Amino acid sequence: MSRWFRSYWDEEDTWFYFEVGDDGWVSRQVELEGPARRPVAAASAGDVDARYGFTAELPVTDWEGHIEMPMTFQEFEEVWRAARHRLMDLEV
Repeated sequence: MSRWFRSYWDEEDTWFYFEVGDDGWVSRQVELEGPARRPVAAASAGDVDARYGFTAELPVTDWEGHIEMPMTFQEFEEVWRAARHRLMDLEV
């Protein structure tokens, strides 16, 4: 079963949104940068298109120094769709 959470990195003013599987690996990831929350990534583990960015290279169990703020699937999905749409539009 998947779980969803977000985490804020204040050094870069970036919000990270994650969908994580039971194994701890990120299956989908969104990164929103700055006060306008500009999408810079909306990647899934199976993506081969670099325009969407990449998912984390380590399982969440190996991360240090992040605070997980739980989300619902619906909340994550809204952020995912908006970021993915925006990144797609930037390439056109």
